[in-house]
Amino acid sequence: MNILSYLQENGKRSYSEISRYLDVSEGTVRSRINKMLENEVFEFIIHTNPNKVGLYVQAIIGFSTKLGEQDNIAKSLQQFPEVRFIGAFSGKHDLIIQAYFEDNDSLVRFVNEELAHIDGILSADVNVELKQYKDSFSYVIRQ
Repeated sequence: MNILSYLQENGKRSYSEISRYLDVSEGTVRSRINKMLENEVFEFIIHTNPNKVGLYVQAIIGFSTKLGEQDNIAKSLQQFPEVRFIGAFSGKHDLIIQAYFEDNDSLVRFVNEELAHIDGILSADVNVELKQYKDSFSYVIRQ
């Protein structure tokens, strides 16, 4: 198991604890982590539980956009604090966002008042999460 695997299991692990698991010096662990941070291999973030901070509605919204407007729309969507993720995709939707809301009324307001005013959005396919089975930011393949 490598350094990233240990950090993903518990991001609060100390360098000395990781060094004991890997049987290397604490300085080696510190050096490798600093190098990965410099190379943007990973970053330390705080992952908040949306429900615990009053955000009970998660929506995945797929957009069809007017040709040539995808970048402008994505830039417009970046301004909204409700939006956690924006990505361009192939397939049915040109852009897909993930957004969190206090309640369904907040989501409806967002769609009808905010999205409706962004030029170039042809349609929005709103999908509300009913039940979550997994939420992970772990991308390391274990060996």
